[in-house]
Amino acid sequence: MTSDHPDASDAFATPPHDQSHAAPPFAGLTPECVLDALDSVLIPTGVRTDGRMLPLNSYENRVYQVGMEDGPPVVAKFYRPQRWSNEAILEEHAFVAELERREIPAVPARVIDGTSLHSFEGYRFSIFDRRGGRAPDIDRSDTLEWLGRFIGRIHAVGGLEVYRERPTLDIHTFGFEPREFLLSHGFVPADVREAYERVVAMALEGVERAFERAGDIRPIRLHGDCHPSNVLWTDAGPHFVDFDDSRMGPAVQDLWLLLPGERAEASRALADLLAGYEDFCDFEPRELHLVEPLRTLRLIHYAAWLARRWDDPAFPAAFPWFNTQRYWEDRILELREQVGAMQEGPLWPV
Repeated sequence: MTSDHPDASDAFATPPHDQSHAAPPFAGLTPECVLDALDSVLIPTGVRTDGRMLPLNSYENRVYQVGMEDGPPVVAKFYRPQRWSNEAILEEHAFVAELERREIPAVPARVIDGTSLHSFEGYRFSIFDRRGGRAPDIDRSDTLEWLGRFIGRIHAVGGLEVYRERPTLDIHTFGFEPREFLLSHGFVPADVREAYERVVAMALEGVERAFERAGDIRPIRLHGDCHPSNVLWTDAGPHFVDFDDSRMGPAVQDLWLLLPGERAEASRALADLLAGYEDFCDFEPRELHLVEPLRTLRLIHYAAWLARRWDDPAFPAAFPWFNTQRYWEDRILELREQVGAMQEGPLWPV
């Protein structure tokens, strides 16, 4: 995801698709509601919250560390309304639980009274054990190789079954559909709209050509958002958190997000990742055609993700640079660079 923070002084005062008449998605999720929700599930098991609550870094959902009267704190995730169906959430939970059963370090949702998904006053939530850790040092070859082994183990399990309730990462869901949302809802300013339309069309044409070159790639169950911030490192090694974006897709999606931006450095880092990955899972070299196309799709999808969430008060507060003139000028430049990067071809000969 991009992390530019230009001056917000030229931001639109009112979003083009103002939905101020609609209640924000988490308007009623007060601290009291969070604690009452957890107590409604935990008290029957003999434990209860102690009133301590720490919001954790999450925008898509609301996530809290909550203290317990007897025992270590837990992590509670309250799911954004209308994003995933109950079946899709439970499908992700089942995948993570399967990983843990196979001794792959992941953090599954607790099963309480026969289910890992609970509801309270209209909010759906799950409870997780709290697992700490530090950021991985991805500049080290041995760290990358270890991460590659870990991802290879995840993918070996991910390829055993398919998701039936969760979508597939493809050109339509991450490219054409987000592009249409941005243009049809008036987010792109009029004076740069033509330039954006032209460059995003060129970018999507490049993505389509790259997918054609890659050929028939078998999608598997992925982490889906496998960037360094979703990896926690301990003395025992890494574990991934936040499988909320898990979906079907090409295996390389869970690898390229760990690569540095410069092409030569990315090539070396990919070699380290694959050295570990292929200890546990075969990698299809044709997927290397998809590294820059997947990066391009993520950039288009990310802009639409921000736009779709703009009626959530947390988003204008956290991303004041979004929807500014500077923001869209930077996106146009970024997509032009991606068009060039896709023309260079894969990191290695395929």
